[in-house]
Amino acid sequence: MGSALFDRNDYPTLSEVVYLNQASLGLIGQPAVDAMNRFLEDVGRHGNTYMSDEEEIGFLADLRSKAALLFGGDPEHVAILSSASELLGQVPLILDRGERTEVVAVSTDFPAITRPWLRLAEQGGCHLDFVEDDPGSDLTSDLIDRIDQDTAVVTVGSVQFATGTMVDTPRLRDATAVAGVRLVVDATQEVGATDRSIGSWGADVVVSSGYKWLGGHGGVALGLIGRELLEQPPALPGWMSAPEPFDFDATRLPMSSGARRYTQSTISYASAAGLATAIDQLLDTGLDQVQRAATDLAHQVVDGLRPFGWHPLRELSDPAASGHILSLRRDGGDLGEVMGQLRMANIVASGRGGRLRISLAPYNDDADVAELVSVLSRF
Repeated sequence: MGSALFDRNDYPTLSEVVYLNQASLGLIGQPAVDAMNRFLEDVGRHGNTYMSDEEEIGFLADLRSKAALLFGGDPEHVAILSSASELLGQVPLILDRGERTEVVAVSTDFPAITRPWLRLAEQGGCHLDFVEDDPGSDLTSDLIDRIDQDTAVVTVGSVQFATGTMVDTPRLRDATAVAGVRLVVDATQEVGATDRSIGSWGADVVVSSGYKWLGGHGGVALGLIGRELLEQPPALPGWMSAPEPFDFDATRLPMSSGARRYTQSTISYASAAGLATAIDQLLDTGLDQVQRAATDLAHQVVDGLRPFGWHPLRELSDPAASGHILSLRRDGGDLGEVMGQLRMANIVASGRGGRLRISLAPYNDDADVAELVSVLSRF
């Protein structure tokens, strides 16, 4: 049986509802909230009284180091951003695509991944070739099969936000590398939930929001920048991109070494403090334990609901199925009615792509699953 890895007392919301929605606005644990409050009380609300210019420049170093441990990468390659979209929006402007014009993407992926490319396509700069997330097929193989001599970029969420389908990113990277194709990965729905070594992927860009399974709040995100992109300036450099940001010279464009150049400006330092603490908790717990606990609970959900006609988009035995995001459906069921009944029972989940999405976090336990099964068994 699956018990909670994290102390449920650190999540007051759990005394009111069964929360199965970490893939949307995730719950934030008390240690991260305490860290954010400490920053606001002790530093943030006091302006420069307790934070000098030099201290502000170095403030993100701790988060960068912890993110490198989480990713399994080099701190010099870790970018601290205000959002994942901030980096994803620059990617079409900074990736050298040569004469190739085709961008391969997933039609049901998160829009922040595709919309910058759609805008470029409107201007005649590329053409998008969309792959379907078909439960009867392997998404990774389908992406690889679309690569041809015209393909410049593959851009994809490593775990699909609506379905939980996992991309075999190392295999995809091997294929793109052989074909000379750039790889952009949004790992927002994976980082903090799986034990995969993101730093070993070798993608040109990996990005993740700082909330959801990372356990932070909005206003901060993490990027892992490939070596080639570190040798050129970002498309949208900011004043914090300089090695000495407080050397205010509006006539020059100096660039920090490494991924520091991708930090544009003052960001939510309170969120950064909370995220650093949340990452500590994940590292102390062990990502292998986090992944295993979610998978155990996922099996309880699927096994408990199957007798009542519910089935997952992908069986958990499918290598492309994730254990922390389940996409469920009951033939002939009305999703609107299901969502209404769940809300009445104080169960928070999401409807995505016409299916019920259940997302499992380290604070969930078998009692949460039992309550979900009890409600859904009535349909």
